[in-house]
Amino acid sequence: MKRGKVNITTLGCSKNLVDSEMLLNQLDLNGFEVVHDSLDDDADIVILNTCGFIMDAKEESVNSILSYVDDRKKGKIDKLMVMGCLSARYKEDLEKEIPEVDKFYGKFDYKQIIQDLNANFFEKKMYHRLKTTPSHFSYLKISEGCNRHCSFCAIPQFTGIHKSRSIESLLEEAQGLVESGVKELLIIAQDLSYYGIDMYGESKLAELIDKLADIKGLEWIRLHYAYPSKFPLDLLKVIRERDNVANYLDIPLQHISDSMLGRMRRKITKEETISLVRKIREEVPGIGLRTTFLVGHPGETNEDFDELKEFITEFQFDRVGVFPYSNEDDTYAFKMYDDDVPEDLKQERAAELMELQQGISEKLNQQRVGKTLKVLIDREENDFFVGRTEFDSPEVDGEVLVDKSDQIKVGEFYSVKISDSTEFDLIGQVL
Repeated sequence: MKRGKVNITTLGCSKNLVDSEMLLNQLDLNGFEVVHDSLDDDADIVILNTCGFIMDAKEESVNSILSYVDDRKKGKIDKLMVMGCLSARYKEDLEKEIPEVDKFYGKFDYKQIIQDLNANFFEKKMYHRLKTTPSHFSYLKISEGCNRHCSFCAIPQFTGIHKSRSIESLLEEAQGLVESGVKELLIIAQDLSYYGIDMYGESKLAELIDKLADIKGLEWIRLHYAYPSKFPLDLLKVIRERDNVANYLDIPLQHISDSMLGRMRRKITKEETISLVRKIREEVPGIGLRTTFLVGHPGETNEDFDELKEFITEFQFDRVGVFPYSNEDDTYAFKMYDDDVPEDLKQERAAELMELQQGISEKLNQQRVGKTLKVLIDREENDFFVGRTEFDSPEVDGEVLVDKSDQIKVGEFYSVKISDSTEFDLIGQVL
């Protein structure tokens, strides 16, 4: 007998999505009818999993809370519960400002949420999830928290210190996901590079990925968010030698000038960064590198920005994300620096970098025309099937538009000959 319908709505990153999937499973085990990001208004209970990373994300979270408060006032829902990063970061303020919410929770208060719904928390199934992604890929979160304390980042405030999960528990979860039909695992954490140090006394990322690669039926393992400082170089051998570890690495560099790296507290120099990028490409020929850069951080001069543009032009990254600095309260930068780069200049610099990267991406894509690539089909649209190569992660990277054919199925791999390209996407036909 069902106990009511719960709609969990997730804002923010894939790490939040994993938390929501865990909670969905616990509620399902207790007999609730559960949906995720449902646009229908027939749920009895809404649990909003918020993001509190930067200003835009905080505004989206607050607006979503207020929208559901309005639904509650109109009698469309009976109960509204708010969890996640924003809720953890500003819990007391939110309780005062938006008392219509039944309860605000921290980021990891799964057990309290379940208890407040008069349900049981199944400890042995803590990491079991009801997946919200397509059946053929899933995220695997290997740790929580972060010990880095970069000047601009508030994340350690609400995630706490770095806590690795054991290799054994991750292998067990991964095995279960593969048995359920998952063919691609996206390995995520706030900081992959630190994995294992807190638990084993040394980095265990390479060992973990090598053991995951032994799982039969797992065709792609993709790595996200490796911190460049003290990067575990033994990982490169695993990427190079294991066929099912994608030639792909997401390594957020944030900047390149020594002045900005110092002010950002990145614990790495320009020379060390360049040496690392070259080492990665030397050890893993043809690897696709994704990175992110932050512009407009306090103290960033025109010279710093020019240095960053020169770096991007020279090193030709496959994928680049750019963010304008957000002056987040209680961060080191907020306390120690004046927010001295005007907002319009931040936006101008971000747009200029993205325009620069667009040209680089277009050129790199043109070089793939005529080649045959392994492509995983994610979905079907009106005119195309849409897939990805090993150089592309879901939602953040480019895609491959594949001509319609009866033989193609979503969730399967195909050899696709690339016939054309755009700035960010490829076009091809299944062989």
